[in-house]
Amino acid sequence: MTIGVHTNQSALIALQNLNKTNDAMDGVQGRISTGLKVQGAKDNASVWGIAQAQRADIGALSAVKMSLDRATSVSDVALTAGETVSDLLNVLKEKVVAAMDPSIDTASRNALDGDFKATLKQITQALTNASFDGANLLNGSLTTNIRFLANADANAYITLSVKNLSLGGSILTVAAGASITTATLATGILTQLNASIANVNQALGDIGAQSKQIEAHNSFISKLTDVLNSGIGNLVDADLAKESARLQALQVQQQLGAQALSIANQAPQIVLKLFQG
Repeated sequence: MTIGVHTNQSALIALQNLNKTNDAMDGVQGRISTGLKVQGAKDNASVWGIAQAQRADIGALSAVKMSLDRATSVSDVALTAGETVSDLLNVLKEKVVAAMDPSIDTASRNALDGDFKATLKQITQALTNASFDGANLLNGSLTTNIRFLANADANAYITLSVKNLSLGGSILTVAAGASITTATLATGILTQLNASIANVNQALGDIGAQSKQIEAHNSFISKLTDVLNSGIGNLVDADLAKESARLQALQVQQQLGAQALSIANQAPQIVLKLFQG
């Protein structure tokens, strides 16, 4: 090898190798600090693109889960109020049957009628309060069923049916102003009440089945989100154990490269010794 003072080929080669080692160390340190082997498009354009698409789906599924969580809350509130109404109907039946007894006096019948009317008011209050985030399935304020998101493309839905349990309606046929002041009136109310109890229980059964469907789908969305996150991790996460081992090896290479460069830089000084007498 020619030894000159203008060009030190050995030093250039040593510097190139040291720069390669430094670049490799920068990459390893970046993967260790972020935990990602694919941090951006320049690391691996195709893998990064796939991961970004999956991240978009996960974001959309987050919105779906939020919608399903709201559906769960709306149905839970409706079921709680509906079950209260069902219990109150059973109380009403007790009062009505008692009022059908021909042996009771007027004072007792009026007392039963007072309790009967107070219970009707409790039903109305329960229905009025059966609201979550402005949605009330039971008081007749909604005329159409409520649809909630079911997939990330927002083109599939899960539905909660509106059930109008207002007094005097098609489900709960007993009128808000009903009275049981006579045995005859009580007999007529009992027929309506029996039908209303069956109708209310059927309506609550429908809401309960829909609520269970929503709960199951919400659980599926949560699992799907976890699977997608794991899939992204498989694509872009760094193996930190391997990166740690690689970093230690590169640190040794860096030290050796620096020493090699130092030795190569000293080569031109040999020329001075050649001219010493």
